[in-house]
Amino acid sequence: MSSTQKFSIGSLSIPDESCPLLIAGPCLIENRAMAMETAEELQRISRELGVCFIFKGSYRKANRTSGSSFTGIGDTEALEVLAEIRQSYNMPVITDVHETRDVTHAARYVDVLQIPAFLCRQTELLVAAGESGLAVNIKKGQFMAPDDMALAAAKVAKTGNNRVMLTERGSSFGYHNLVVDFRGLAKMAESGYPVLYDATHSLQLPGAGHGVSGGERQYVMPLAKAAVAAGVDGLFFEIHPNPSKAMSDAATQVALGDFGTLVKQLLHLYRCVHSLHSL
Repeated sequence: MSSTQKFSIGSLSIPDESCPLLIAGPCLIENRAMAMETAEELQRISRELGVCFIFKGSYRKANRTSGSSFTGIGDTEALEVLAEIRQSYNMPVITDVHETRDVTHAARYVDVLQIPAFLCRQTELLVAAGESGLAVNIKKGQFMAPDDMALAAAKVAKTGNNRVMLTERGSSFGYHNLVVDFRGLAKMAESGYPVLYDATHSLQLPGAGHGVSGGERQYVMPLAKAAVAAGVDGLFFEIHPNPSKAMSDAATQVALGDFGTLVKQLLHLYRCVHSLHSL
């Protein structure tokens, strides 16, 4: 599977046959200390393995299962944490936007805007993200056919912004469950845009935890390996220093201390897969 649309985010080239694009960070900016600890470990892994990360952190969660769930520490405060990580660690950052009015505010602090899966058909939001000039990552809706994601990308590209990525994060399978159809990765790649695999959200059990989403973290590695073998251009992970204490997506976030080993294995597999292209 190869992508025809090539672009850069800072010093990162997308796609890169020698290294997958890696997006990683906590589901939500819960506090500055936790975010900095996570960024510090990503920098250590980067130096050890020669990989680069885009740091992920939502500055506000607008789609929690329960109205009583924690949604953030304040928009500007959280965005300032992301901006500090960007500057202190020389690491691009990505965050979600949920409404058109969010785009201008968030774009001042980050390098990539992410369209949540539930909102991937929202034309005005996609257009506003495209007009920001930043790279845009569109999560595939749990209800969307993979080939229809080309239409979502086209809404962004119509603004003249072709720096678009598409991310698989599972499809609804009855109630409280998601499955991944790996044919969808190849179908999305036919759009000509880079395709990523979200290895943690794909394992959610939406709303299955009595007011919060459950999940099956134990399957992160086998499904991530399958996605790499299928030829994705990058991988997306939510990670946390102490997942059991995370204030959102506690059931699927990867423990920060385990993440380096996971990346090392996937990096070897990615390079093996791409070496086959030269045979």
